[in-house]
Amino acid sequence: MIVDFFMWLFTTRTGVLCLVVGGILLFLLIAFILERKTRKQYYNHKKSDDDWDLFDDEDEDK
Repeated sequence: MIVDFFMWLFTTRTGVLCLVVGGILLFLLIAFILERKTRKQYYNHKKSDDDWDLFDDEDEDK
């Protein structure tokens, strides 16, 4: 049963596609969680002109 799953995952086009898409989604989730934790840790960081904001929470009235 497990051998059949791994054979499907690594030898068929659909299995490899699921593996690639699953990896992309996993790393996007990890990046999102780490970004949120970093924002909580450095909440009082004074922004400069070179800073950019992934979530764009603040309105820029320039």
